[in-house]
Amino acid sequence: MQENNFRHITDGIAKVIETEESLLRDLPVEVITLRRNRQNRTIKQILGHLVDSASNNHQRMVRLQYSKDLLFFPDYRQDNDLWISLQDYQNADWANLIQLWKFYNLHIIQVIKSVDALKLDSYWCDFEGTKVTLKEMIEGYLEHLNLHIKEIHELVGNTLLSVQGNI
Repeated sequence: MQENNFRHITDGIAKVIETEESLLRDLPVEVITLRRNRQNRTIKQILGHLVDSASNNHQRMVRLQYSKDLLFFPDYRQDNDLWISLQDYQNADWANLIQLWKFYNLHIIQVIKSVDALKLDSYWCDFEGTKVTLKEMIEGYLEHLNLHIKEIHELVGNTLLSVQGNI
């Protein structure tokens, strides 16, 4: 395997885990279960979606390194809400969900560090038929993670403001 150069991504993922784990752990039940984003998702559901993202990307990152043919891997983007509902993240144990998110992302870091640089042009097709290379998938992972962490911060901020406004 040739060495890849995704240190900024793996360091970024590690930084998100390091800075967000305690924030997530300390959120009150009302905050994680009642406030909703534009997609009508609670913080618990957003974190569950990030677990789904890690799970699906993990599979693609591994399979793209050995698949001899074009990889047809189910794209869950159009079914995000169904995934969230079927796994019942809203009623999941919060501490367990945080740990699952944390450790799946720590594993994603390991997978990215181990990716064979000769396989970075391998690709799969999403549900719209768009080709997505392994390199593009890795490069987009941190951005997607940060997008949803930002949503969580917005919901936490809004919640704290509404609580302070009632004082």
